[in-house]
Amino acid sequence: MTKLDDAFDVVARADFLPPKVRPFADLDRALAIGHDATNSQPWTVRYMLEHLDPQPGDRVLDVGSGSGWTTALLAYLVGETGRVVGVDIVPELVEMGRRHMDDRFPWARFEEAEEGVLGWPESAPYDRILVSADGGRVPEELEAQLAPGGRMVLPAAQRIIIVHKDADGKLTRNAAAGMFSFVELR
Repeated sequence: MTKLDDAFDVVARADFLPPKVRPFADLDRALAIGHDATNSQPWTVRYMLEHLDPQPGDRVLDVGSGSGWTTALLAYLVGETGRVVGVDIVPELVEMGRRHMDDRFPWARFEEAEEGVLGWPESAPYDRILVSADGGRVPEELEAQLAPGGRMVLPAAQRIIIVHKDADGKLTRNAAAGMFSFVELR
């Protein structure tokens, strides 16, 4: 078993869903969590996390944290020497994430994104950035928050894009195979 397998076993998706959709937690599909947001399909989350490759001790930004599931998965993967900031533009989703996380991973926190500001620049730079909403492009604002040697995985125009920033700050972007559907980045 891999660390990612362990994360999916320890951080149960059902614990991060509203009560009315918890019976569907084992389905491999996106589930509505309210406020025009979804809890992403488990296969897609795993695919993105495999490409993100978070390591123990990493500082991670989770953009579009929704119900908190991906933030909790990331917190498990980086361990207590790491730090995870989950951000969402919807205050009710930020509260939902905090409620669902409880005291499980004290090195992870949720913040309400500021209108017109992508990510959480005040705690940058990040070793890893995961984005769970599609803005149609790779935002330069998030690339600026990526540390040298860092990686970002995000949907853009229905493709999964992997952004690497080398030690000198040079960016490369590669599209992963497949087409994906995500809620719109707001």
